[in-house]
Amino acid sequence: MGKESLGEFEELVLLMIALLKEDAYGLGICDEIKKQTGRTTAIGAVHATLSRLETKGLVESSLGDPTKERGGRRKRLFTLTAFGEKALIQSRDTKVSIWTQIPELSIKTV
Repeated sequence: MGKESLGEFEELVLLMIALLKEDAYGLGICDEIKKQTGRTTAIGAVHATLSRLETKGLVESSLGDPTKERGGRRKRLFTLTAFGEKALIQSRDTKVSIWTQIPELSIKTV
């Protein structure tokens, strides 16, 4: 990943892909963002972000099987690459490191 860091929305989309596992596709990611954060997201923003993440090598996509519910169309499913997992871990570690340097704001675990 070099010196390039994840944008906030890119990180959120990567987290949803990790959470959804084999069911990570555009609309499912939108729905999960809403469920997890209460944030309404445009499907176009998710698709643009998925395309950018794939170009960066952070995710891979494949076509799922056709389904009756989709009129025989196939979903484009996304998975994290090893590079994508590493980017998420690096992002988390950076944030945790900064949080721990601000004791009055640090979240205490039980």
